Amino acid sequence: MTETPISLSVRRLFAGGGAVGLALLALPAPAAAQEAAPAPKIQRVEITGSNIRRSEAETASSVIAVNRADIEKSGKATVAELLQTLAVDNQGSVPTTFGNGFASGASGISLRGLGAASTLVLLNGRRMAPYGLADDGQKQFSDLNVIPSDAVDRIEVLKDGASAIYGSDAIAGVVNVILRKDYTGTTIRASRGATQDWDGKRTNVAYTQGFGNLDTDRYNLLFSLEYKKFDEIWYRDRADRDYIGRIDLRPWGYSANEALGGTGAIVPNSGAAGNAINGNVRNPADIANYYNRGNLAGPGFTRTFPGAACANLTSHPQGDPGGGCIIDSTQEYNQIEPKQENLSFFTRGTWQFTPDIQLYSELNWYTSQSDTSTTPSAISTSVGYPGGPVNNAGVQLGASHPDNPYFGTAARLRYLAWDVGPRRSGIESNFIRWLGGAKGSNFGWDWDSSLLFSHSHVNNIRTGYLQRDVTFALLDPSPTNIANALLNSPAYAALPIGTVWRIGENAGLNSPELYAALSPTIGNRANSKIGQWDFKATREFGGMPWLAGPLGLALGGEWRHEKTELQPTSGTERGNIIGLGYSAYAGQRNVFALYGEALAPLPYNIEASAALRWDHFTDVGNSYTPKFGLKWTPMREFALRGTFARGFRAPSPAENGVGGLAAFSTAADPLRCALGVTSVCNPAAIALITSPNPDLSPERSRSYNLGMIWDPLPRTSISVDYWTIKRKNEINQDQVDAAIAAGSVVRDPASVSNIPGDPGAITAVLTRYVNSAQTKVRGLDIDARYAHRLPDNWGMATFDIKYTHMFEWTRTERDGSSRDFAGTHGNCDVTNCTGTPDNRANLRLGWERDAWRVSANVNFRGKLDNRLFKDDPDCASHLANGADAPGDCELASFTTLDLVARWKPMPKWEIFGSIENVFDKVAPLDPLTYGAQAYNPLDYAGARGRYYQLGARYSF
Repeated sequence: MTETPISLSVRRLFAGGGAVGLALLALPAPAAAQEAAPAPKIQRVEITGSNIRRSEAETASSVIAVNRADIEKSGKATVAELLQTLAVDNQGSVPTTFGNGFASGASGISLRGLGAASTLVLLNGRRMAPYGLADDGQKQFSDLNVIPSDAVDRIEVLKDGASAIYGSDAIAGVVNVILRKDYTGTTIRASRGATQDWDGKRTNVAYTQGFGNLDTDRYNLLFSLEYKKFDEIWYRDRADRDYIGRIDLRPWGYSANEALGGTGAIVPNSGAAGNAINGNVRNPADIANYYNRGNLAGPGFTRTFPGAACANLTSHPQGDPGGGCIIDSTQEYNQIEPKQENLSFFTRGTWQFTPDIQLYSELNWYTSQSDTSTTPSAISTSVGYPGGPVNNAGVQLGASHPDNPYFGTAARLRYLAWDVGPRRSGIESNFIRWLGGAKGSNFGWDWDSSLLFSHSHVNNIRTGYLQRDVTFALLDPSPTNIANALLNSPAYAALPIGTVWRIGENAGLNSPELYAALSPTIGNRANSKIGQWDFKATREFGGMPWLAGPLGLALGGEWRHEKTELQPTSGTERGNIIGLGYSAYAGQRNVFALYGEALAPLPYNIEASAALRWDHFTDVGNSYTPKFGLKWTPMREFALRGTFARGFRAPSPAENGVGGLAAFSTAADPLRCALGVTSVCNPAAIALITSPNPDLSPERSRSYNLGMIWDPLPRTSISVDYWTIKRKNEINQDQVDAAIAAGSVVRDPASVSNIPGDPGAITAVLTRYVNSAQTKVRGLDIDARYAHRLPDNWGMATFDIKYTHMFEWTRTERDGSSRDFAGTHGNCDVTNCTGTPDNRANLRLGWERDAWRVSANVNFRGKLDNRLFKDDPDCASHLANGADAPGDCELASFTTLDLVARWKPMPKWEIFGSIENVFDKVAPLDPLTYGAQAYNPLDYAGARGRYYQLGARYSF
């Protein structure tokens, strides 16, 4: 087929110039031109899918194109894993391995480190319902797990921020996953993987079939069915990988005083103690000190418990100077990767109704079950709910409790409920998306219109969590506590009045009925829905003055209804579940949008593009978001390009709707630290209560991109892009440390040290969602590819590198104060303390010959300063001797090598395999992050260890 200059220009524009994925149909010449000469048939192109970049195929916008061959060369099993290894994914992504987060069971991508909510993910150019559970209880995002990897044709990533065509909310960019559309044939694929420790097994089976030829049969039907099962990996099975998964980091120089010496430690004279498996009890006559129940010489003990000796319950090394009983709870109970099993189905049907009109329909269905585990509940963990904080620090053994060493006097207790068992979550996710539409050519316009419905439904069933009122009543059966428990728990009412919960060495005396009342099954549900109608049309206008060719024009509009609801987990609506935060929201709105885009070929090989979008949100009003692009090609091998765009993100229902958030974070206590309570000078867990804010303004952004493309040699392409995104009115929680400094805290005045003036430990920090003044992110992307044909028929060698350097990630607060997080361990409010690497790179060396394809993939994450922001005078973590930790307050860089090979011995057969983390590198020690234990979630491969995969594909 022949392609005219304007069709090529329009293809370039819609490949990335603000309209990634917009379907362009044939663009016929105007009537006058048709009379002069027959119009050639023009190829229908959607977006750029070239694997070898050429300057003439580049647009004003910067786009990463990943086709099926790239996906196979990566060796990654899922779309999420592939995207989250890209250099442009800087911080704020949601990995599936984070099984205990707010958005467990899903995966999301965050371009430019601006958060998953600021990256627009499309499926075949159109939206899908966001995952029912918002990340951190705030940020809604699209779950990448719902995409069947075997049905993927290619992935396009628009990197320059904002899209006037697909949505003003694409502040950080667009990820468009394009599935196969007209495949014919049958393919069966199966693979099996496992770590070198023979755990974490992954099974993947896919069946894809397509039949019918649009040209001859006038129809095509495609369907793909894919099953995946990922087995869990336990920290306890990585005990030989140094510090991986450990909370007891004393062998690496840390101490219990910094909450890094295991679970159950006592910090003398501080009024603080960890939750021990045999119980730490506070001396009623000396409230600054706790003593372990196994201590036969505990000051003031009226009873001793030889059976409570720590050695009777654990073999974990002790040596704690505070006298507590320590275990490594995270290593024993937590997972590197949760168990997950899912099934996905995709089908697409196309019918050439008339020579000019085509009908099509798509259906995506996905179901998933994830099972996660974490440490048993600590009975004293304070929580919050919309009504305020709930202080659990006062939990105590009653005066007559038989396990109370201060029998006769009530005494505060710190106990890890190991006898109840680990806290578990079973997350069932169901997703459906239906699309039906028509497209054709009439009156000189090529048009496309569709209806879309998408629904995400999530059930989360939890076990192992303690009811507060029943816990207090079973440990201290006072009249008040009994009355509170009887009021809300029928299971407790069925127990004999005055029943007590025996702890530690006596836990075997408890009945199943007691545990049923203490820790019932709880759960919640979440739903998000999108209904959408859209229409778009394109054509060319020739004979325009001052133009070097016809003017390309695209117009479109859409109407969208969005609705989302998250119910609170049973009991959290009144703060009655110890150690479990509250998250609930509800909201809906209608969105109406109109947009237009034009591409003008100017003299001197200049292409100019412009787009404008108008959105009307029924809850926050109107927005106008333009985008402009310019590309100059002075010679075939070289081009300069640049874009400017504005973006707009309306607050989500979690931010300005009905509900609220009570979660957990980490923070130091500068007030008590200054008084000399050294145990609080380092970040430790705190409850965080955040309220929705109906007065929030929408986020607005401006993005700039300036770059060049150079093809110095055949089969060679180099692109360099400098980019900046400025976001105003950014919706965030108040900074935790700023809220603490401002006194927005709730303290427990009974948890004090012997130091005069000690105000007591922080039980909760009170924040709300606010519009920060501005966030500015800027960086540099380098993308280079080279292919070299080897002599003597030795095939083709290829080289591919993608590198991103972040110069700045600065957040400016309303008071004018600024913090730059680039290259540091912040911003913890966005990243779960994974940090903001300022250098990330992907390098691939490949070789192809006849039936063989081999790739060596290198993934690099740059070093991080273990500080909360640049120029922070204090290191975020310290060793027991007070020195900065890790050494020089710097988290080392991490690099892994993956090998991928494919062999096609016969036309219908293909054998493939991979080895990830070939050299079995261990992830660097990271004491700060809470998305994983003692290592950074970005370095997941270094926690899992070397991984093998083998599979086969048969096509007929």
